[in-house]
Amino acid sequence: MKLGRLDILVNNAAVAWQGKTIDAPDIDNAVMDRQWAINTMGVIANIRAAVKVMPDGGRIISIGSGLGTRIAFPGTADYAASKAAIVGYSKGAARDLGTRGITVNVVQAGMMDTDMVAGSKGKLPAIIMESHAIPRFAELEEVAAAIVFLAGPDAAFITGAVIDVNGGFTA
Repeated sequence: MKLGRLDILVNNAAVAWQGKTIDAPDIDNAVMDRQWAINTMGVIANIRAAVKVMPDGGRIISIGSGLGTRIAFPGTADYAASKAAIVGYSKGAARDLGTRGITVNVVQAGMMDTDMVAGSKGKLPAIIMESHAIPRFAELEEVAAAIVFLAGPDAAFITGAVIDVNGGFTA
């Protein structure tokens, strides 16, 4: 490798096209396929590439969504499926890589003030915020703290786990 070794992989790319139920007549399948390609197949491709060069004891962390576990409102089935697949793949990868001491975990992040929800803070329907035990957006640092913990030595025996940092959305 040009820059040395790869000890930690954090998969943090995603897109979201939500708001239409699966029976909507104007679903754009190309958009849904792109969402699947980025949210799910991108994670899988990154993990497969990383483990070829990652030393024993490495860390793999994928950023999921509470919507991969809990659907609180209609119009999210396709996005939710792309995030649920990350959980399943990560659990399988944890089994496959455990003998190498490589941990594979998922952080199910809550809504944060990022590009994906830009301009939504304070404008979302009440049902969305009411579905959280702590009805607010996550601070970026709150999610980052979980990622840093999983990437560090104190998390060497945590693998195949899903850590919810989403204000109790999945509670």
